[in-house]
Amino acid sequence: MGRGKIEIKMIENTNSRQVTFSKRRQGLMKKAKELAILCDAEVGVLVFSNTGKLYQFASSSMENILSRYNKAPESSELTTIENMAAEHEWQPEVNELRAEVALLRQVQSRLMGKELEGLNFKDLQQLEHQLTEGILAVKDKKEQVLLGKIEKSLLQEEKVSLENEALREQIEELRRSSRHCQERALALENTVCDSDTCLRLGLPVDTSQKMIIPKMESTSNDAQNTMILE
Repeated sequence: MGRGKIEIKMIENTNSRQVTFSKRRQGLMKKAKELAILCDAEVGVLVFSNTGKLYQFASSSMENILSRYNKAPESSELTTIENMAAEHEWQPEVNELRAEVALLRQVQSRLMGKELEGLNFKDLQQLEHQLTEGILAVKDKKEQVLLGKIEKSLLQEEKVSLENEALREQIEELRRSSRHCQERALALENTVCDSDTCLRLGLPVDTSQKMIIPKMESTSNDAQNTMILE
């Protein structure tokens, strides 16, 4: 069973109109892309929604396509007619957007303390309330930024303090190691001196020290024997 014929007229329901626009627009862009690929054609499509949002597709460059279109022999008259129709069709929306822009500029000027003519006491009081709320919001944001910076500075300070403490511990460890080495060297020197003293007194000494001592004693005994012989 075939599909029923759809009457071509504006869809009254807003949601249905938006859904239909989205589906038909996607289908149109798809067909334009297929036409450009299959037939090696240069295709450009421009679609404006009822809210003024632009959707476009270009097989190459939209600027090149429009330039080529404007240079076509029969395009000047058609362009003029289309521009007039477009201006007539979009004129209400353009006027509405211009009015909205003018209103926003006026609000911005009043927030800066300008163009206050024509405002009554109630309007001025409401404007003052808006400015006060804005100033409070700015101050709160400023305090948050400052607190963030202070917190970051404290973390950096704590990190530097920990690094300094680690360096102090390393330096103290090096000092203890140096003192330990000096004490060991002094103890070794005292041990050697005590060995010499033990030899003079005839006390037992380490084996490592006995290799040198007998030579010294024999030399001393030889000298005494030589003196006796003389």
